[in-house]
Amino acid sequence: MTDLAFRSARELAAAVAGKQVSSVELLDHYLSRLERHGPRVNAIVARDEEGARAAARAADRAIARGEPLGPLHGVPVSVKDSVEVAGMRTTGGSTRWGHHVSTRDAESVARLRDAGAIVFGKSNLPADARDWQTYNEIYGTTNNPWDPARGPGGSSGGSAAALAAGLTGLELGGDTAGSIRVPAHFCGVYGLRPSYGIVPRFGSVSGHAPGTLAECDMGVLGPLGRHADDLDLGLDVLTGADRDQAPAWRLELPAARASTLREFRVAAWLDDPFCPVDSELATILRATLEAVRAAGAVVVEGPGPVGLEETMALYQPLLMAQSGLMEHDESYAELAAAEGGFASAMTMRFRDWHSLDERRQHSRRRWAEFFDDVDVLLCPVSPTAAFPHDHRPDHDWSLRTLRVDGAERPYREMLSWIAPSSLNLLPAAVAPVGTTRDGLPVGIQVIAPYLHDRTAVCFVRCLAEVIGGFRRPPGF
Repeated sequence: MTDLAFRSARELAAAVAGKQVSSVELLDHYLSRLERHGPRVNAIVARDEEGARAAARAADRAIARGEPLGPLHGVPVSVKDSVEVAGMRTTGGSTRWGHHVSTRDAESVARLRDAGAIVFGKSNLPADARDWQTYNEIYGTTNNPWDPARGPGGSSGGSAAALAAGLTGLELGGDTAGSIRVPAHFCGVYGLRPSYGIVPRFGSVSGHAPGTLAECDMGVLGPLGRHADDLDLGLDVLTGADRDQAPAWRLELPAARASTLREFRVAAWLDDPFCPVDSELATILRATLEAVRAAGAVVVEGPGPVGLEETMALYQPLLMAQSGLMEHDESYAELAAAEGGFASAMTMRFRDWHSLDERRQHSRRRWAEFFDDVDVLLCPVSPTAAFPHDHRPDHDWSLRTLRVDGAERPYREMLSWIAPSSLNLLPAAVAPVGTTRDGLPVGIQVIAPYLHDRTAVCFVRCLAEVIGGFRRPPGF
């Protein structure tokens, strides 16, 4: 049963459908692991055991009756606590919503349930999903399963930590500023930031009050899993037109551009003076690239079509403007009265935002032209592996630093390598590719053209066949 907890979501669904294990037994197995290992990581911070057991019993009865089964039938899953689940408290990592108990599922959660999943818990995140560390005053600190002195990343840190520790079958996270990709990299699991707009966000409280219908610029919801195949399954379940568009719109993502590594045209951008990558990570990424070459892929090295510095000049103010949505009226008024820096960006005029967006559209066009000649771009996720907890208050990221090759670098450089995908609304998958000397996971980011999510997912699946994939952290 121990190994059962670390199977892919598709394998778990097959085991339930084939009556190798019942859904109730599988749920109890994860809950038992949560009792045993949960306190070490503090990843799943709220549970609905009664509702989940009722759903698992119903799933087992459906199998006994020979009913049609969904692709996640009977599989226990958890979701980030910024996504609403009916009957459960949704905090977004913040006390701002009081003791809000959701009355309906987020649309993404409804799709998980429609696929047969058993939603049993909520995973931790930083306050208002605004950090690459996962801690808040409601549920406390989440630790990295590979080293409890370090964080699991953020903001979907609880999601990645729960998967790595074998506490859930699949996770639903969110990503505006690397919030799926950084935790996947730090915890050694797979994650996918989907193309913007293909997974409905209704029911996500990141940046909005519960029940808000407004969109969130650059923000997406997407799957995390222990296996590359979980990302493909997540796409099948989560993507599609939202409820208002469903009467007329359909989404048919194109098939992957290639099916084996030797068929892929690969670009690689593994380091950049604007945001240096720690040499130990760079060595692991370089070895991954050589494995891709050895498998027969055509590889071209060099920067992407829009440099990191130019990208950040657009991305950071747009991100800050979006972040302004999260401020209370009083704090927003104070920011509006201030001058310069983050305050000006968080309260920018629509005219200024529109000017930045126009420049973004030109950037998107350059990326589209770049992908005429290559299928995927490989690049780092962040400059470092998981770093030690640092919970100093740091609203403008001026106090905290990152240690890169022994030198202190600005904390905000965590934005740099995740910015191209977020700014340009592109899909990006993260796959584990090795570990540092200290035993910390290292992931690689695979960016694909807009709406070519399956190309990114296929590449990480092929990569796993060459270099291996998820590894279980010691002690779990």
